[in-house]
Amino acid sequence: MALPESNQMAPLLVVCLLFAGIAAAAAQNSGSVAGVVTQSFFDGIINQASSSCAGRGFYTRSAFLTAAGNYPQFGSTGSAADSRREIAAFFAHVTHETGHFCYIEEINGASQNYCDTRRTDWPCVSGRNYYGRGPLQLTWNYNYGPAGQAIGFDGLRAPETVANDAVISFRTALWFWMNNCHSPITSGQGFGATIRAINGDLECNGRNPTTVNARVGYYTDYCRQLGVDPGNNLTC
Repeated sequence: MALPESNQMAPLLVVCLLFAGIAAAAAQNSGSVAGVVTQSFFDGIINQASSSCAGRGFYTRSAFLTAAGNYPQFGSTGSAADSRREIAAFFAHVTHETGHFCYIEEINGASQNYCDTRRTDWPCVSGRNYYGRGPLQLTWNYNYGPAGQAIGFDGLRAPETVANDAVISFRTALWFWMNNCHSPITSGQGFGATIRAINGDLECNGRNPTTVNARVGYYTDYCRQLGVDPGNNLTC
């Protein structure tokens, strides 16, 4: 007896859903960020900073993991090797930007002007400074505004929040990372593409090879520690 048309469609629907589930699983592996970023790995970075550094009492693995919980695709996209490369890349840039977690705020940042008045969508607030803060040294009004909106704090009126709350600080770094670096590093473009995304105008195309090489050095070291090949296209 022929099945009703609705029943004929049911097996096809099941197959489609099955393949969708397989595709989703392939795109996001089951690796644990906490299992890769162990206390030993984290301490291996921060313990290289002087005990007098402000960051020594601010940045913690716990704060990082709490922040990372808001970005489930971080460190879980692609293969296990892809995940480890992404984590190595993130911490390579963090190490460079903060001096092994020494600095919370940019050195002499208050003397710099990071207000882009052309960005009327994120207008600067008088008396507020948008210099580098946090693990990736979030900078400029057009980053503080949307980061705060996405995370849940007033980035334009209270940019200092990034230097006062360790979880929010890590969340701003991961917010920037997921919007600018996650796709390049997980799609095979290489570590060099993340340098370009973070500071390409000042470092890439031969502008500052010393700094580029320093970032690459951290990245390859962390890849070695995490047992993964760093891949190609390391510079920019």
